[in-house]
Amino acid sequence: MISKATIDKVYDTARVEEVIGDYVQLKRAGSNFKGLSPFSNERSPSFMVSPVKQIWKDFSSGKGGNVVAFLMEHEHFTYPEAIRYLAKRYNIEIEETVETEEEKASADVRESLYLVSEYAKKYFETQLHETEQGKAIGLTYFKERGFTTETIKKFALGYHPDGYSTFSEAAKKAGYNPDFLVGTGLSIARDNGELIDRFRGRVMFPILSMSGRTLGFGGRILTNDKKAAKYLNSPESEIYYKSKVLYGIFYAKQAIAKQDLCYLVEGYTDVIQMHQAGIENVVSSSGTALTSEQIRLINRLTKNITVLFDGDAAGLRAALRGIDLILEEGMNVRVCSFPDGEDPDSFARKNSKEDIEAYFAANAKDFIRFKASLLMAEAKNDPIKKADLIRDIVQSISKIPDRIQREIYVQECAQIMEISEQVLVSTLAQMLQKDLKESFKKQQNQNQPLEVVKAENTSTSDKINVLETLEKKIIELLLLYGTSEATFEDYVLETTENGEVVEKQIFTQAKVYERIFLSLQQDEIIFSNETFRGIYELLIAYLTTHEKFSAEQFMSDLPVEYAPLVADILMEEEKIQLHNWESRDVFVKSKQVGIAQYVNETILSLRWYLVDRIIADLMTQISPDPTADNSEILSNTIDYQQLIKSFSDKLGRVLSRF
Repeated sequence: MISKATIDKVYDTARVEEVIGDYVQLKRAGSNFKGLSPFSNERSPSFMVSPVKQIWKDFSSGKGGNVVAFLMEHEHFTYPEAIRYLAKRYNIEIEETVETEEEKASADVRESLYLVSEYAKKYFETQLHETEQGKAIGLTYFKERGFTTETIKKFALGYHPDGYSTFSEAAKKAGYNPDFLVGTGLSIARDNGELIDRFRGRVMFPILSMSGRTLGFGGRILTNDKKAAKYLNSPESEIYYKSKVLYGIFYAKQAIAKQDLCYLVEGYTDVIQMHQAGIENVVSSSGTALTSEQIRLINRLTKNITVLFDGDAAGLRAALRGIDLILEEGMNVRVCSFPDGEDPDSFARKNSKEDIEAYFAANAKDFIRFKASLLMAEAKNDPIKKADLIRDIVQSISKIPDRIQREIYVQECAQIMEISEQVLVSTLAQMLQKDLKESFKKQQNQNQPLEVVKAENTSTSDKINVLETLEKKIIELLLLYGTSEATFEDYVLETTENGEVVEKQIFTQAKVYERIFLSLQQDEIIFSNETFRGIYELLIAYLTTHEKFSAEQFMSDLPVEYAPLVADILMEEEKIQLHNWESRDVFVKSKQVGIAQYVNETILSLRWYLVDRIIADLMTQISPDPTADNSEILSNTIDYQQLIKSFSDKLGRVLSRF
């Protein structure tokens, strides 16, 4: 296990804005940073990072927490994995404590698959650089492709020996479970239980996640065997989903964010050769059809994509596939073709970085304009073909979410296609209307059953919401003002000289957390929401042992399931919220009235609600039998009603029921 000292050092050193900046393009917004959510599909940034508090909050998905929570959410790390990743990133030496057998056995399947994949990557590298077969076949191939030793090591390129089960046997000998070898797709299990190697006789390209974890592999065969696929990818597994991975994203993410531009190519060697030439903001879809998930991965880093494709017809068709998906995400797409016979790999090999950048600047064209010119050149004087191509280009324009941008494209395409702008506008309107109807119908079908359920449970859900809202406000007070001192207004009963009992107003000085704790203790109030109850207990324990509240320190020991709610509260002052408390009978005034009054009114509101529930319960106990004695119940009800009246007087409101 990782020692507490190491964990504390990681928390002290890691900067949430630096780590998240590797995954999301962050822009300064006052004292904070904002960016697009990495957890949902959005076009307006609602993801916020606070360097001061060292926390993040995604208002679109509700997720939030500290730097470790982000890695656990985004990369699906376990807690130890996240700590190890941060320790490696910040060059912190990890101190280990003795791990028990039970702890070893508790390692989950995902972690085991990661470990196997990491072992395989190192094994293939060793085979490439240290065996005669690897050097003669694999290393020679990479050198012939023009890759330098530095490039080969940077991308962890390797070689899988040609033996029938060489890798599988080596992995088993090293202690790796055969089930996990099969689970990663590196080995194939035969009916008799024997393992055979999937990638035998191929050069290997490790496929890494954005954080640098080995997810899978691509392997290229070097023989002329026509029955075997030229390139072979790992099958999908618990850690590898082809549709959600881009080859080279780990090496390109910082350059993409810095230059606000991503070049998209088709193959592994295209990425590697461009990197070697100094163009590092480049990724590949690994030979598979481009997906929405892959586009969103880029969208977190930049809005601008330039698709690079071969100069031949096949390369052009490959480039055109999936571009409508990019447009749907509201991204800016440009395309750049290479001279006949060239591809990104060969072109980068023959030219310097400066020449490549100059070529891109001169030849990259806006996709819509490029497609319009290309299709019209193909249609020539064929009216039927021209009509089909016009519909094709308008279909692409309809994918663009920005209305102004659509209108500009319509105007330019009308000129290129030599057709009335009104015709294009009419066609576009029909397409948009059709899409809108389909979207509305789909939403209606999804919402209808939800509305029926809500209508049947209005009373119950409203009562639960009121109580949970008040409990959440108490957590908020503790987090934001727990160690603050304030002067609280109180009332005590006194007997006057003539024997009359009256309430006297007094003022006491106390810390907010002390006031809340004593008030809840006095009324024996226990939180109904388990999450709030858990956070409350941790907060009271923390605040009673620390002079000042540190969000970073408190969240470092916070269970993962509590982190989103705590981050939400800590970040709430960084966003505009319209609570509309009155509509839900929650008697809490704005914080501008002062901390002490805010605390008192929140506690009074909670008391009012709980007493009101007691009254409602008492009313159900009244017997309808005219001979029954209901006097005690009615007496208690009147007493509670008087108590509510006192709450009402102190809150300065008219009497109301929840």
